[in-house]
Amino acid sequence: MSFPHSADLLARAAAIRLVGFDIDGTLTDGRLVYDSDGRELKAFHSQDGMGISLLRRHGIAVAFVTARRSPVVELRGAELGIEHVCTHEKDKLGRMRALAAEQGLDLSQVAFMGDDLPDLEVLKAVGLSAAPADAHGWTAAQVHYVTPRAGGQGAARDLCDLLLEAQGHAAALRETGAHG
Repeated sequence: MSFPHSADLLARAAAIRLVGFDIDGTLTDGRLVYDSDGRELKAFHSQDGMGISLLRRHGIAVAFVTARRSPVVELRGAELGIEHVCTHEKDKLGRMRALAAEQGLDLSQVAFMGDDLPDLEVLKAVGLSAAPADAHGWTAAQVHYVTPRAGGQGAARDLCDLLLEAQGHAAALRETGAHG
């Protein structure tokens, strides 16, 4: 599914070299689920994983940045080959600034996707801010891009597709698939 995007949004997306994703409410549907032994359970959408893999394949670094301590997030990050999995991170903006600096980037080359108030500081600072369709209204009102899909339902893939389109990779992917 493709939606028309403004010239400003496409220009912002074309400059991105690093993307940070909040987890709960962004890569998941936001519910916190525990089994009877107190172990955390999370469901991730496979299309989000494919989008993140495509970003990495096309030279865009990816970070998971969450305030919660989560072995499940660490496992998903390892599965996708994410180099920067930052759990129990209370200062998301500080973490994204540090990651950008390590890569010689300024914040105009950074995107971040989040869904609620703990993400606002970083969302306001980066070159491209995004929120899932079901993000809290106070957050959604302050981002550059609200995805057509909800958190945990392909919202991250929507952002990935925007970046791939703006950077000239989407047409070839549509023609040849992920392995082309």
